[in-house]
This record gives sequence, C-alpha cells and structure tokens, in this order.
Amino acid sequence: MCRGLSVKLSSEPWCPVDGGIAILEETALIRMEMCYHRMKMIKPATTSLYAEIVHLTLPDGTKRSGQVLEVTGSKAVVQVFEGTAGIDAKKTSCEFTGDILRTPVSEDMLGRVFNGSGKPIDRGPAVLAEDFLDIMGQPINPQCRIYPEEMIQTGISAIDGMNSIARGQKIPIFSAAGLPHNEIAAQICRQAGLVKKSKDVMDYSEDNFAIVFAAMGVNMETARFFKSDFEENGSMDNVCLFLNLANDPTIERIITPRLALTSAEYLAYQCEKHVLVILTDMSSYAEALREVSAAREEVPGRRGFPGYMYTDLATIYERAGRVEGRSGSITQIPILTMPNDDITHPIPDLTGYITEGQIYVDRQLHNRQIYPPINVLPSLSRLMKSAIGEGMTRRDHSDVSNQLYACYAIGKDVQAMKAVVGEEALTADDLLYLEFLTKFEKNFISQGAYENRSVFETLDIGWQLMRIFPKEMLKRIPQSTLAEFYPREAKH
Repeated sequence: MCRGLSVKLSSEPWCPVDGGIAILEETALIRMEMCYHRMKMIKPATTSLYAEIVHLTLPDGTKRSGQVLEVTGSKAVVQVFEGTAGIDAKKTSCEFTGDILRTPVSEDMLGRVFNGSGKPIDRGPAVLAEDFLDIMGQPINPQCRIYPEEMIQTGISAIDGMNSIARGQKIPIFSAAGLPHNEIAAQICRQAGLVKKSKDVMDYSEDNFAIVFAAMGVNMETARFFKSDFEENGSMDNVCLFLNLANDPTIERIITPRLALTSAEYLAYQCEKHVLVILTDMSSYAEALREVSAAREEVPGRRGFPGYMYTDLATIYERAGRVEGRSGSITQIPILTMPNDDITHPIPDLTGYITEGQIYVDRQLHNRQIYPPINVLPSLSRLMKSAIGEGMTRRDHSDVSNQLYACYAIGKDVQAMKAVVGEEALTADDLLYLEFLTKFEKNFISQGAYENRSVFETLDIGWQLMRIFPKEMLKRIPQSTLAEFYPREAKH
C-alpha cells in the first residue's frame, strides 16, 4: 500500500436524499475523491481498503484521523473520529496509511488520562509505546479460556451475598437517569479484592491490580467524580482513564471502549495484572452506533438501532475473561442507563443476552433513601455458583443466598397483599415475612458508601435476619447447616 497518497475533498452531493456534505457533517461522514495527478504508476484508485486509516491535515495544520467505510470506484466514504466541523473541502489534504486502527500500549498508561481517541489530555507526554495493537482485539480460542472461579469481594452485601462476582466475569449495572450507579461503581473500585481459595483472607495487593475506565458521552461532572474519587483513595496510579465527554464528537464513542479494552488486554495478558474495566455509559455508545448506522442509510432494527447491534455489543463484552497460561484477568462492569426505566429496551435486552448476569439498580429503593438501591430479585450472577462455597467463601453461602431470595420474594408478595386486604387479614407467618422484608432492606441491602463488609460479615447478617423465622420455616437450608449456624452467631 502506498503511503502519503494525496486526495482532495469533494463537496458534491452524493446522496439524493440527504443532499450533500452539509448534512453529513453532523454525523462525521465525508466524501473523498482520490486524485492521482503525477501518481499514475503508484496505485489504482480502487486499492483503498475497507477499515483503512486516513490522516487528514486541515489548512491550519490540525491533524484528524478517520476510517474508510466504503469504496466505490475512485471514491471513498470516510468516517472522521474527531468530527468534520471546520473541514475545508478544497484545502484539506489526506493521507491513506495502508494500515488498520492501532493504539500504542504500555504499562506507563496507568495514571494517565486520555480522550476518546486515545490522545493524552493530562498535559503529560505521549505514551512511549511498547507495542501497537489492533483496537478490535484478537479472537480468543474458547478452549483456551479459563472458567472464572475466584470470587471478587466488593464489600457490598447485596452483591457479595446474593450476586457474587467472579474474577474474569462480565456483569453490567442496569440503572437509569438520576440513580447512584456511578457511586456504586466507584465503591466497587475502592473495595474490590480477591477471596483466596481455602483461606479466609483477602488479597488487596495493588501490585497486580489495575482499573481501566472508559466514559462515553458523560458530562463533566461524572468524569470529575470518578477522577477525584480515584485520586482521593490513592488508586489513581493504577488507573487508566479514557474520557469521551458529552460535547466531544459522537463518532469518537465508537472507538473509545475498544481503545480501553485493548489497553486492558495488554495489561492483563502481557503485564499479568488483574484489570477491572468500567464502561459508562453503554447507552450513549449504542445511540452513537444508531446515529452512524442512520447516516450510512442501513436498514434499521428495533427502535431505529442497527440490526447488528447484538454482534457489535458482543465484540465489546466478550473481551472479558481469563486465558490459559496467563495469570492476568479482565473483569468487565459496563454501566448502562435504561431509557424510561425500561428493561425491555433493546440496549439492556441485548446486553442481558451477552453478559453473565446483571446488577439492577432500583428507583423505588432509591426514593426510600436506601443505598445502594440494588434490587436483588431481578439481579443475577450466572457465575456465582462456581465462585462460592467451601474452600472459596463458606459452605453455607449458597444455602443462605437461596433462603434470603425466597423470604424476600414472599415478603414482597405479602406486602402487595397487605395493600389490598389490610394488615388485620394477614396470618402470623405473613407478619413474620413483613418484618423480614423491612429488616432485610434496612440492615442487609442498605449500607454506607464507605462501609466495606467482608463476605463473612454479610453471611452473618443474613443468619441474623433468618432467625426471625422458626427453624421449620427455613426449608431451603439443609438440616446439617441449620444445626451448625442457626442456634448461635455464625463462626468463620
């Protein structure tokens, strides 16, 4: 591929519906016409490649980059990552690099802040690259994947006790506008540690732990919140931030999570670190995907989102996990805000098919001043079963979780029945479930933003709540476990 191929921008209309470049500038799509004056022997007009990277130089010397989306004859459609505002169609020059989009990676990226295109914005020098990696990543042989079996203790009872997360898992936070999902994610970052097998101890080693945070379409307040929280708890040196703010180009959001995950893969599989990746807000990413799809005049799917959104989201979420022969891991916690609190919306719906569970943040609990407002009933961790139990947490963990789920679900039903028939019509057992419901939300789910409970403290709180019921009503716990833990405060 020839490098340094010059082109001129064409402002002629190319779409009879949209009318020309003036409309397409809003979606960062421009039309380019290749010129081959004095370059006849270099390459024909049809050798520009799909997904090839293009460097643009504006009249004032500003550099921008883009990616070839389509080639037809002597013309190419290019997607400009930094947006097309201010581009002069006659005076802007272009260079076809003959390469795909790669990002420089290095362990020196920790402690640095980058924009959504991977350029440093913390007034520091450019990263001294140890390698240049394709942002789309490399496919991992499923046979080489290791099943996640090490529980991450988050210090949050609603997660550790009933929706335990394994190291290498991908589990999103389903939230909505105005809910404290950012605070929950920050608390997980502060408190996350490993429960080692066969030991009742925590691994808080900072040497092999790193956080990669990618923000897409967030406001400055959210970006500042995470940055200041990382700085205050002293973990900023182990954090790599990618920030695409709400006023940054929409098209940039398409590559931001891929830049973050490419950096995370390098830290996990080359530097052998345990990496926690937080992606917020995936709803902004999906809306950017819809905008680009509409500009390319693709056939829309549900609610205007492209039909390939499931596949596109999978290329992001499936980059979590563990690989045989490497001690590092990538644990992914995407945050998405459900439009109108609708869990059937295409974004959370498709995300739920791909990921290994979800943490559901509930508005009703939030309105009652319960923090964290995690509703455990719609929440789920599909890998919990392999990360808990004897030798990993405690042998009663699974039984306690099942019984708490059952009692809480029955308590919710009794609460709904009480609203219809009144408290006087309830049986003695119903009143016990109501008492459990109130204390469960007050003592188990609710905790301070800086309260770090061990998984053993969480299980003990669960036993205290279950002692509200006589032993005969706890039908989901084996008699041997009841005999050991029910009569007294549980030991660990």
